Amino acid sequence: MAKVLFFVICLLTSCVESCHLPGSLYVLVPQNIPVGYQITKVQTSDCDPKTLRLTLKDPSFSIRGDGEVVAESSVSLPDGERTFSVRARDQNGPESAMEVHLYCNREQQQDFKWQGLLKRTKRAWQPPPTHILENDSGPFPKDVETLVSDSSGKFDVYYTISGPGADQYPTGVFSLNRDTGLLQVHKTLDREERETYTFRISVFKRASHEPADDPMTFVIYVDDKNDNPPEFVGNLQFTVLEQTAGAIVGKVNATDKDKQETDHVRIKYSLKSELNLFTINPDSGVITTLTNTLDREVKDKYTVIVELRDLKGAPGGLSATGTATITLSDINDNPPTFSKTSYEATIKENESEKLILKIPLDDKDLINTPNWISNLVITKGNESGDFRVEMDPKTNTASLFVVKPFDYEKTKNINLEVSARNEADLTGTAAQWQSIPIVVSISDVDEGPEFSAPTIRFKVKENTPNGTVIGSYTAVDPETKSSSGIRYYKMQDPASWINVDTNTGELKVANTIDRESHYVYDGLYNITMRAVDPSSKTGTGMVILEIEDVNDNMPVFPSRLVLCEKKDQSLGSLLVTAEDKDKSPFSSPFVFSLANEKEEDWSIEKFNDTTAFLKQVKDLPRGKYEIPLTVTDQQSFGSTQTATVTLCVCTNQGVCQANQSSVSLGPLGILALLLPLFLLLLLFLLLAFFCTTRTDKVPFDETGYSGGILLPSNTEAPGDEVDSTLIPISAVVGGGQQQLKQSSKIFDPTWIGNRSGSTLGGHSIHENGFHQMSTTNMQHFGSGQYETQNFAGNGMSLDRYLGQDSSLIQFWQTNERCLNQKLSTMAEEGDGRFADDIAHCYGYEGAGSTAGSVGCCSNFGDEENLDFLNTLGPKFKTLADVCKKT
Repeated sequence: MAKVLFFVICLLTSCVESCHLPGSLYVLVPQNIPVGYQITKVQTSDCDPKTLRLTLKDPSFSIRGDGEVVAESSVSLPDGERTFSVRARDQNGPESAMEVHLYCNREQQQDFKWQGLLKRTKRAWQPPPTHILENDSGPFPKDVETLVSDSSGKFDVYYTISGPGADQYPTGVFSLNRDTGLLQVHKTLDREERETYTFRISVFKRASHEPADDPMTFVIYVDDKNDNPPEFVGNLQFTVLEQTAGAIVGKVNATDKDKQETDHVRIKYSLKSELNLFTINPDSGVITTLTNTLDREVKDKYTVIVELRDLKGAPGGLSATGTATITLSDINDNPPTFSKTSYEATIKENESEKLILKIPLDDKDLINTPNWISNLVITKGNESGDFRVEMDPKTNTASLFVVKPFDYEKTKNINLEVSARNEADLTGTAAQWQSIPIVVSISDVDEGPEFSAPTIRFKVKENTPNGTVIGSYTAVDPETKSSSGIRYYKMQDPASWINVDTNTGELKVANTIDRESHYVYDGLYNITMRAVDPSSKTGTGMVILEIEDVNDNMPVFPSRLVLCEKKDQSLGSLLVTAEDKDKSPFSSPFVFSLANEKEEDWSIEKFNDTTAFLKQVKDLPRGKYEIPLTVTDQQSFGSTQTATVTLCVCTNQGVCQANQSSVSLGPLGILALLLPLFLLLLLFLLLAFFCTTRTDKVPFDETGYSGGILLPSNTEAPGDEVDSTLIPISAVVGGGQQQLKQSSKIFDPTWIGNRSGSTLGGHSIHENGFHQMSTTNMQHFGSGQYETQNFAGNGMSLDRYLGQDSSLIQFWQTNERCLNQKLSTMAEEGDGRFADDIAHCYGYEGAGSTAGSVGCCSNFGDEENLDFLNTLGPKFKTLADVCKKT
């Protein structure tokens, strides 16, 4: 009995759609199919049975109305396979097709006997793939296929399954009966999630658990169902130029999740709005314009509803809608316009660089684009460039400026024509650029006087005598054309060479005109004039004097020249160059000559127009030579000048060596030389200060004087009388008392060091008394104020004088001993004694002392409180008076 493999075809779902067939069907048939052999029965879904029509194009087979496929003739399968298609269609939608694959098992050529649809009693172990329709609503579990191994006829076997959908993710979708080999599905399948399931089926002997047959691979295909509507891809924003018909707006892109290459994804496009303006290609989705009436200035944006429908747009196909936005881009189809048909403006004469008119422009095109930005162009009336236009690109407003001043007396009105234009050219319109007239009126202004010309030139020779008239420069009133009442003044005359007649404007020479003056540039001298009318309005003008040259300058040359001796002892020469401030023909070429025609030491020869060679004729000693030279210009105008030539040995720089060896002092060197002089002058000032500030004579109070060695005296005056009890010299020597008192204040300690060859620097002194002093020594002793007088007066010797009184001898001996002791002490201390010359703190003299410690270097406890000075004794008061006067 022939074995036929039946495949499960999904039952109809509750979805309402077009008639549907499975994608493909595999059927096991004999290798030689007889006539009338029933191949299979095709099952459809979602088909209207009343209008269902099944067709089959293979002539060897036919299909009946119930879907049964029968062989119309004997069919042989030499290759073991054969394929034909079955088509189904009803009134609900497009046609659906299914591929039927016939194959045979060559190892088994016995006949097959049908035992019912989708069931078989025995089959080969390698079954073909099975198809299941997605979205089957059940009930579940649902039988798919019974898998039977050939070994089941010999052994007691059991079956196992592995793979995704069974024991792998997603688990629980399929199951296999261990004993019978029945494969079942347990839930609805979704092709968009998983399109195929591949399993590995194994069979084992129940007793030994050994494989009873080779494992096989079993594939289940999930057939597609039109369960996904189309979807839009990308945004639906498009732009197209206005006023263009047949222009492509853009392309609508869509996709469908259903199986590709089927009608489930074959989408048709359609528009549901603005059908009079736009159209869409149903297959490509390209939107185009239908008319050229799209005007951005009327409406710049359109919304269009687009529909997508699969199944090639069949009524039963799934659909989706979306809104496309179409924006119209601008073209320059609107020229700028004026708010008025003409304009008028007024400007005063003599005004320039002034705004006279603002002209707003309007444009309907897209703002801030070249189609909207406008320019105002002056097309007529501005041939001289008297006006200019400035545009404000933000507001499209034109500003008209006058550039040059106008004269009312010459021009009273100006007619302009202006045109408004865009940066971009006009397109899509028959309109032209607009133009309007502008009338500019010049108003009169009472102006100041105007000179006959802005500048006037007069030629005048230099050195022209004062008072010479060189011309007149006058002005007129521009309104009356009269010069009456106008007065003239100079504004600038740098060298004060010209006087101006206030009433007539006549110009006269006031001072000597010199063409060589630094006020003259290129022979021209400028004078600025001002004219003032009776109403005090002014006008200015320029007088230019063209000063003609006269021969008033002689050629001159440097008076000091250097002639360097040559190393080969040959005679030297030098160049003498003359200059003349005048210009040709009153200048070069010059003529050089020696003023002394009998000159034997020097000669002169022409070198060029301005220079001559002064040559040494014979060997001359070094030194300075004065050579009279005569230089004249072209007009033989010149004089004799003396050239002082220094003949010397020169350095590389052409300077005499003697001159170069001199040292020049800079400011610091000069200051260094003057500093000792300043110090010496300061020393003289200090000496003069001390000489003029010596202390005045102060009489000492001898109250309480107890007598002794020191004699009170005053070296700056005759002084008081000496007490005769101390030095009774007046009783012995007549008239000698006054001389002794005078000699007591001129005692010179250096005299001691000169006695008997003993010196103070040797730290020794003669020990003999004063009675052994010679008259000569006493004369030296008395060499002070009285250096020419004898000590005792009247020619008396010292020995004779001291011999008259023993008390006087004792006095001098006592002084000698004190001096010897002091000098000996100073000799022992040496230089170290100066280290003790510091401030000492003396002991306090006891309670009640107003002065505290007394000493020249005493430290006072209170330096700021000087009240004690008022209570000091008479000696201290005397000392204070001396110090205060100092």
